[in-house]
Amino acid sequence: MENLAEIGVTGLAVMGRNLARNLARHGYTVAIHNRSYAKTQSLIDEAGGEGTFIPSESTEDFVASLARPRKVIIMVKAGAATDAVIDELVPLLDEGDIIIDCGNAHFPDTIRREAALAAKGLHFVGSGVSGGEEGALNGPAIMPGGSPESYKWLGPIFENISAKAGPAGDVPCCTYVGPNGAGHFVKMVHNGIEYADMQLIAEAYDLLRLGLGASAAEIADIFTQWNSGDLESFLIDVTATVLGHVDNVTGKAFVDIILDEAEQKGTGRWTVQNALDLGVPITGIAEATFARALSGSVPQRQAARAALPADAEPFAVITDVDARQAFIEDVRLALYASKVVAYSQGFDQIAAASAENDWNIDRGAMARIWRGGCIIRARFLDRITEAYERNPELPLLLADPYFTGEVAKGVAAWRRVVVQAATHGVPVPAFASSLSYYDGVRADRLPAALIQAQRDFFGAHTYHRVDRAGTFHVEWTGDHTESEV
Repeated sequence: MENLAEIGVTGLAVMGRNLARNLARHGYTVAIHNRSYAKTQSLIDEAGGEGTFIPSESTEDFVASLARPRKVIIMVKAGAATDAVIDELVPLLDEGDIIIDCGNAHFPDTIRREAALAAKGLHFVGSGVSGGEEGALNGPAIMPGGSPESYKWLGPIFENISAKAGPAGDVPCCTYVGPNGAGHFVKMVHNGIEYADMQLIAEAYDLLRLGLGASAAEIADIFTQWNSGDLESFLIDVTATVLGHVDNVTGKAFVDIILDEAEQKGTGRWTVQNALDLGVPITGIAEATFARALSGSVPQRQAARAALPADAEPFAVITDVDARQAFIEDVRLALYASKVVAYSQGFDQIAAASAENDWNIDRGAMARIWRGGCIIRARFLDRITEAYERNPELPLLLADPYFTGEVAKGVAAWRRVVVQAATHGVPVPAFASSLSYYDGVRADRLPAALIQAQRDFFGAHTYHRVDRAGTFHVEWTGDHTESEV
């Protein structure tokens, strides 16, 4: 075949389709394939004029249409479907060819696949892609892992089609993340932060709704104002749009006709499970994940509504103009501080996993590529990038001088918001847990000393002392003598 494709995409649902179109728009010849050829033909019919596509009905023809080293992007459902496509591709590929999984795979699966394919002389790249359908088409944030050699081939392509950020809008939102599962791991944590961000925004909306007696449209205006300041982000902008939307059928605010059950696909759960394995406290992300689970616990919620007393003061709607503005500002400050905590915890998890797996992930680079294209893109990611440029080994993002100062401005408001929510019986799990984490991480001394003493009492788990080195145990069932072990 004379005209060979520089890269191929198999799996042409919306994300795969848009990624193929993005590649073609940037001048690449793109091989395309789908299990059902109707989707392949549909792409050609609707977007064939956007660039050069080489369609194939069979996997064999698809692989044959690719230039060496072959670069094959898989865009199918995570799990068994991905394994099935890999198994179909491997016999058709040659040493040095590259398979790229751009779906939301669980990173242990990526580690397994990378090792298996490396043994066959093939490169396997697990790459996070964030930005949804629009990002895939117009420029996503891309987080590829795998071998450095594979990035030499893929990097120029992915950096070209990624979103661009920075003051001049010319910094690619793509970089090499690290070996084997590092790319998919970082995308998983990205999604965990996204869970926390969305939950915090929802809690802020609920407080404004109840505390001000405000309509969805009025709250949309508040979020629009917030989006011009420190809180500027894709999710704040989305929130303003959603809250301003009116249902075409009922004429009511669109948000008020949606069933209050938030679903999830699993990346939030994976993030929390991994954090437990690593021993990293990501309380904001965990509470956001559990909040979605609670929203879907319909029988429990029905039973609770019928039986559980609130014993809370009803929210007296604030009518005084100055008091309303003060409440809005308190919620804004609490939201910003809690968001910083969520990101700080996420970057702690990346650091811990990087050390555990010898990935050598550059956290500053992750903040840099998240500034455009992805769902959690936000103005303050510039500040996070700068924080890690100042100190690449920063042990805690909250301890960076900039964020210490910014969060300090809102601590009093943060406390007022959590107190008011508790007083009035309004659930704010992400706000409250983020504040508790903040207080816990800054505390001179935690009650964990008592817990460790209890563990030594019933399980002889030993303890360390504050006044001398060593490991100790008390004979609790005997004469309470202490011995060094």
